[in-house]
Amino acid sequence: MKDKIKVAIAGYGNLGRGVELSITNNPDMELVGIFSRRDIKSVKTLFRDTKVFSIDNILDFKDEIDVLVLCGGSKDDLPIQGPQYCKDFNIVDSFDTHAKIPEYFTSVDEPAKENDKVALISIGWDPGMFSINRLYGEALLPIGETYTFWGKGLSQGHSDAIRRVDGVTDGVQYTIPSIEAIESVRSGVRPTLSTKEKHKRECYVVLEEGADTRLVENEIITMPDYFEPYETTVHFISQKELDKEHSKMPHGGFVIRSGSSNEGNNQVIEYSLKLDSNPEFTASVLVAYARAAFRLSKMGDFGAKTAFDVAPGLLSIKSAHQLRAELL
Repeated sequence: MKDKIKVAIAGYGNLGRGVELSITNNPDMELVGIFSRRDIKSVKTLFRDTKVFSIDNILDFKDEIDVLVLCGGSKDDLPIQGPQYCKDFNIVDSFDTHAKIPEYFTSVDEPAKENDKVALISIGWDPGMFSINRLYGEALLPIGETYTFWGKGLSQGHSDAIRRVDGVTDGVQYTIPSIEAIESVRSGVRPTLSTKEKHKRECYVVLEEGADTRLVENEIITMPDYFEPYETTVHFISQKELDKEHSKMPHGGFVIRSGSSNEGNNQVIEYSLKLDSNPEFTASVLVAYARAAFRLSKMGDFGAKTAFDVAPGLLSIKSAHQLRAELL
């Protein structure tokens, strides 16, 4: 095999570990290392031979990294890291604050273009895979409605947002879809559903000693873009209970396009995911798009891009000839 794509990881939480694991499943890639803000001696990697470096020294590796995968949180990390690191590296990230994606895209696009870099943003399963399926549904069935349901599952972005609230030491958030609403849409009926009618959000939170439960609960349920539009329930529990009952990270969901091609002919398109590990699957998507970022860079197609802008063939390790012969 020709030279491998050299990938690095910035940030080593659940998503970073997922990327480390996913790279081992892609024989055309190799991991340069993990770049962390933590004391590098405290970082325990999945594999013994994984190298760990201080994020402060990342520019020393400019010529050794083909693609940098940003694994920070969307609330506070990526809005700073994306525009910063795309000046020196091709990047891929999973920025998932939907309402702020256009603003974030703009902040990354200019520096990436000015420095001949590729920045694939908001890559994951939503935004990402679900986004593509929403686009397909609307394009194929112009007359109709698109519905997205998430869960039941643990949301990484929303859990991260909870953990950044003052007075919180740890916490997770589950998104719970309405089964009645899903079945109504599947039947071909096109109901008008409010945000609260489609999902609920359930939070399990560990408080710092002395923290005010009312203040913490209010800050969570009124958080714009994350919890404010939903019916949100906050449960305060111990760290021991959180570790025992909420350590796994399942997720999934559905994108359904209910439309009609002619009067009396209803057509329903459905795409679904059932994930045992949200971060591992999101990481798998990021790694596939890291391959695409590398190829786009070689083509000279620079700037910020989303999943909408990347041809599917660029994600695959297989050649265009193989894809035509085996999958078309």
